[in-house]
Amino acid sequence: MKLSFLGAVVAIPFFMACNQRVNNNNKTEEKQDIILANIDTTVRPNDDFFNYANGYWVKTHKIPSDEASYGISELVEKDLREKLRKICEDAITNTNPTSDLKQIGDFWFSAMDTSSIETKGLAPLKPELDKIAAAKTREELLAQAMLMHRYGIGVFFEGGVSQDARHSDVMAYYLMQGGLGLPNRDYYFRTDARTQKVKSQYPGFISTIMVLSGNDKATADKKASAIMDFETQLAKASRTLEEIRDPEKNYNKTPINALQTISPGIEWPKYLGMLGVTHVDSVIVGQPEFFKALDKLLAATDIQTIKDYMAYHLVSGFAAYLPSKFEEANFNFYSHTIMGAEAQHPRWRRALDAEGDVIGEALGHIFVKEYFTPTAKTRYEQMVENVRMAYKARIEKLDWMADSTKQKAIHKLMAITKKVGYPDTWKDFSAMKIDRGPYVVNMMHAIEWRTNYQLNKLGKPVNRKEWDMTPQTYNAYYNESNNEIVLPAAMMTVPGFKDEELDDALVYGYTAASTIGHEITHGFDDQGRKSDEFGNLCQWWAPMDTVQFMKRADVLVQQFNKMNPVDTLHINGRATLGENLADLGGILIGLDAFKQTETWKKGEKIHGMTQLQRFFLGYSLGWLYIQRQERIASLLLTDVHSPAKYRVNGPFPNVPEFYEAFNIKPGDKMYIADSARVHLW
Repeated sequence: MKLSFLGAVVAIPFFMACNQRVNNNNKTEEKQDIILANIDTTVRPNDDFFNYANGYWVKTHKIPSDEASYGISELVEKDLREKLRKICEDAITNTNPTSDLKQIGDFWFSAMDTSSIETKGLAPLKPELDKIAAAKTREELLAQAMLMHRYGIGVFFEGGVSQDARHSDVMAYYLMQGGLGLPNRDYYFRTDARTQKVKSQYPGFISTIMVLSGNDKATADKKASAIMDFETQLAKASRTLEEIRDPEKNYNKTPINALQTISPGIEWPKYLGMLGVTHVDSVIVGQPEFFKALDKLLAATDIQTIKDYMAYHLVSGFAAYLPSKFEEANFNFYSHTIMGAEAQHPRWRRALDAEGDVIGEALGHIFVKEYFTPTAKTRYEQMVENVRMAYKARIEKLDWMADSTKQKAIHKLMAITKKVGYPDTWKDFSAMKIDRGPYVVNMMHAIEWRTNYQLNKLGKPVNRKEWDMTPQTYNAYYNESNNEIVLPAAMMTVPGFKDEELDDALVYGYTAASTIGHEITHGFDDQGRKSDEFGNLCQWWAPMDTVQFMKRADVLVQQFNKMNPVDTLHINGRATLGENLADLGGILIGLDAFKQTETWKKGEKIHGMTQLQRFFLGYSLGWLYIQRQERIASLLLTDVHSPAKYRVNGPFPNVPEFYEAFNIKPGDKMYIADSARVHLW
């Protein structure tokens, strides 16, 4: 086979494209290099690097009918799910009432007991539906709404417990816009054909839920129209995706007793007390104008419409855990119409995903004992330090940042806490009420346990050791309030390979750049940079440095604004700026860290590829995805991340070494003149 690098044709013997391994029968097998296997040699890296690096895989794979996208995360999670499924199935026989396995097994039993689910129908939700129907006043409905929030149905608004953005050693309660059935406010107002199609089908979905709940079709249609009008008014008062990214504008700390100056008709002290918001005298209001509008809307809306809105959200919110006719209606609208999936996941997969959502850490505790070795944990902990020091060196060399800001930036960088693989201490789920009764009731109990778990943090010291992701999650995050990066074990996994089989160039691209460097850079992106080393929202940049930062970052905004992934929809460069900055920063510092390794210094080629080439290809492997057009369109309106292809082709032209690695020249589609590149980090 032949591959083209640097404009030349390099012949690679077939045996060089494989690593030898020995199977259990002592026979030598060939394990193909994953980078080499994915390359499409008919595409020039100079013109479309994503399709060059991943194109062969893209051409030879189809999105499964039960997925809206398919790629690296699904390949990793496929193996994980089989292990987790076995844990769940084996747990059914566990009889120890104090064991996590007992809860895991009971939850699994109830989720897989489709006969009981079908027989009981909507009956498990009847007590809650009756409470809504029995309410005679708006005040009684608001009281019921607070109870619904406790088990996860966020009618009218959203709320939750998190660290105070300006005082990170204190837990606070946040009130935020919400209450919508469509993914976000833009779906109610955009005029492009794809969004209009979704919007036009939404009343039909509402009507279907109302019919399944016992209404005749004419009545259901009438109720659906009124609910749609109600939600449109909520959407009109809501901020855009871009606007809700700003932590300063969305931080409005208000005494609970003063909330009625925003919403005079809502007795917030009473209702927040019912919700369980205690031990605090203030809350943080994200969007005050939304709550002003909500107050007026509740006063002006017919009480029956408010009841119908609440009942609809209760049933649709739990539709996935009800009989098949509810579950299918939910899938047809949210997964098929909006995301493009053609079929549901198999029952066991849906049950496993639900179990992972509510008691995933209990599963993870069992899982990591045999999955993530101490050697792997040590490798990635050291890699974090290598990337950290590379970023320090890069900050020190900046010619646009004042020394005073540099010192504070480095202080924050060195203070970042790393959490790798899995938590040192695990959550205690013993108080969660799970049995072999109705599936939907188990979900309600599990969500209410999590709500109580969060609310109980109010008035107590912040637990900075806690994780917000399970070890088996293929994802990672930077937590501004803790100034920490969290890297679950699954995120370091390359499908089909043990960690010790992966070369440094691949790993530094795949993990050091796209994950570790990405998350560290979030501490210094357009929003993360507004918090100090303790996680407190404050101004610590010299004014001229802020001006320089935004001027340079705006170059990236303009680059992404021009990208048109589907139909007439463009990437919102401002809304995605934080993630795009983190991608670019991660590549730069991940590469700097790699250059300090002995592997880089030796400079040995692997399968005819230089270390530099394998770094960029390793990074691209992390964005190996094919996505349905519907999903891309939805994410462009709702997600602060750019589509996968553009997380490769977007940042690479701003990296000088990329031009060196693949001989990118003027006239190539991946070429950007130096004067038009982002010069930030």
